[in-house]
Amino acid sequence: MTPHQPVNPAIPPQESLIQYPSAFPIKVMGPHHEEFVASVVGVVVQHAPDFDAATLERRPSSSGTYLGLTVTVTATSREQLDNIYRALTSLPHVKYVL
Repeated sequence: MTPHQPVNPAIPPQESLIQYPSAFPIKVMGPHHEEFVASVVGVVVQHAPDFDAATLERRPSSSGTYLGLTVTVTATSREQLDNIYRALTSLPHVKYVL
């Protein structure tokens, strides 16, 4: 590896393993309260307007302190997914996005 080569170079679209459009689950972890849920749903709907909040999956942590959410969007492009991930990770209550 050369000193100027990025550690994680961008994957060219033709080499992507994801076929678009595709159902794509995104897992988000944060505090167990409705403000967190509403902010996540708001971001997802902004970038994937066809997202149905009724399909949102919730899993509380064993202590009840945290809440794991799975939002499944119909991904139309790598750019759309990147934008969703960036927006979710910028939310103050979000601990992890996978």
